[in-house]
Amino acid sequence: MWYVYIVRCSDKTLYTGMSNNVSRRVTNHNNGKGAKYTRSRCPVVLVYQKNCRTRAAAMKMERFIKKLPPAKKRKLAGTHLRLPCGIIIKKGSKKKKQNLKEPKKGKK
Repeated sequence: MWYVYIVRCSDKTLYTGMSNNVSRRVTNHNNGKGAKYTRSRCPVVLVYQKNCRTRAAAMKMERFIKKLPPAKKRKLAGTHLRLPCGIIIKKGSKKKKQNLKEPKKGKK
């Protein structure tokens, strides 16, 4: 299982990442072994976590969250809004639009 997470840095900025072990990753950030962005902004605190079925879905979700305006990221981190992992970019238009779509559940 893969996860997308948001941590709040000591300077009140937010950092978004993905991992298959969030607690280990947050520990790495706090030990200065995480992302370059968080090394000078320790300690970090986990404020949001969303599980995704696959690594690819987690990557899409991470990219989607990173493109959000700061105010929406703060709202997401503060309220734990539920976002689906299936993000589809429509093709055929000049501007690429991102639509959120719930993953389809297969018949068992």
